[in-house]
Order: sequence, then structure tokens, then C-alpha cells
Amino acid sequence: MITREEALNLLSMHVKNGNMKKHSLASEAVMRAVARKLGEDEDRWGLAGLLHDVDVEITNADLAVHTKEAVNILGKEDIDAEIIEAIRLHNEVAHPGEHRSTVFQHALAAGETITGLITATALVYPDKKVASVKVKSVKKRMKETAFARSVNREIIMECENAGIELDSFIELSLDAMKGISEELEL
Repeated sequence: MITREEALNLLSMHVKNGNMKKHSLASEAVMRAVARKLGEDEDRWGLAGLLHDVDVEITNADLAVHTKEAVNILGKEDIDAEIIEAIRLHNEVAHPGEHRSTVFQHALAAGETITGLITATALVYPDKKVASVKVKSVKKRMKETAFARSVNREIIMECENAGIELDSFIELSLDAMKGISEELEL
């Protein structure tokens, strides 16, 4: 299995946009927290969070092909098949008709999606800080039309398929992101 440092180098080779790197770091933090809560291997789950968008710039964020290139990139590395499969399935648009079937797959889809929603929620506050975001604010944003276009509520709800109810999942994710807020500059 590649180390976190090797994964960061791999991410930096393929992702140049600073905001995308921060999203990957936030997703890693959330996935580590989810893994701890569920008694899973936080290094493996964190790796999936960190690398889930390794191909986003290569594919120009085209959802129809996003994750297909990631499979090619990650398949050349010392990364186990379960991680690659979870990354492959985190974006259902590229794989119509396929469904997530494991707790890991559901958690990654929900975890990486909630990071985007929490970031977007923080950015509408005057101080632009994750520390200001509350669970009820995130739930409210999930229902707003402007956010619904960019963040799929149903994917966030997959947290329940991973065994964590929505409020707990949001709180867990907020705490994880607050823990690295300086690195995220949020």
C-alpha cells in the first residue's frame, strides 16, 4: 500500500488547482473520521478520500468520464482493488446502472460530497470559516436550489447506508474539517 506521502505526491502530479487539493484534504479528513466511527482502517479510507479526484483535471471535471481515468492512474500504484473500486463508484454518472454495494463505497460517496457542501456553506458566512458552520446550516443548504444543482443530496444521504444518520454524519464531518481548517484556509 502506498504511503500518505506517496499519495500526496501522486495527487500533486495530477491536480494543480489549489482548491481541488484542499477538497481532497478535506475529504481525507472526513473519511478518516468516518472510518474511526465505524471501526474501519482510517489510513485506507483516508487514502480513498485523498485520491478520489486524482483525475478531475485530466478529465476537465467531465462527470461522464471522471473516475475512469482515475482507475488507470491508481491501477499503476500499490493501491488495493477495494480502494480503487470505491473511488471508481463515487461518481455514479460515469457508471450508469451500477450501484454502490459496500459501506466503504457509500461512505466515500457521501464523505466527499459533504466536504463540498460544508465548504460552500462556510464561504457564505462573513468570516468564511468552517468553525462557524452548524449542522442545521448544512441541512438547510442541502435543500436550497442553488446548492442542489452542485451537490447531490441523495449522495450525502448515503451516509445512512454506511450506518451513520445524517445529523451525526454532518457533525462528524464538520469536526474533521475543523481539525484541518488552517490547512484548508477555512
